[in-house]
Amino acid sequence: MRLSSLADYAVVMMAAAARHCGASCRLNATSLAEETGLPLPTVQKLVSRLSAAGLIESARGTGGGFRLARPPVAISLADIVEAIEGPIAMTACVESGRHDCSVESTCRVKPHWNAVNGAVKGALAGVSLASLSRSA
Repeated sequence: MRLSSLADYAVVMMAAAARHCGASCRLNATSLAEETGLPLPTVQKLVSRLSAAGLIESARGTGGGFRLARPPVAISLADIVEAIEGPIAMTACVESGRHDCSVESTCRVKPHWNAVNGAVKGALAGVSLASLSRSA
C-alpha cells in the first residue's frame, strides 16, 4: 500500500501550514511552495482539493490566501489522505455499492476486510496534523 505523490505532498503542505501559523493566519500558495519545495501548480491544485474537503479555508484578493479550517490537533492524517485519495478502502469489498469481485460470493476473507480496513483507517486517524508538524 502506497500513498500517491499528491497525497504525500498534501501532508507535507499541511504540516508546513500548521508549523507556520495553524488556523490563526493566512498563507499564500507561493510562500508555501517555496518553503516546501513543491511546484506552485501542485500547491494550487492541493489547495483546491483540501478546500473542497473542508480542511482549509481560502479567500481571494487583498489579504487573501488560505488557512487551516480547524486547529492542527483536530485534523488527522486520515482526513488529509481521504481529501486527496477518496475514502480509505483496502479492497473493493469494503467500498459500499461495489460488487465487482469475481469471487465475492464464495470469498471467506471478505467478512474480515472491514476489520482490517478499520484498523488501517484508525491508525491514520490517530495521527494528528499537530504531531506531524512538530520538529523531529
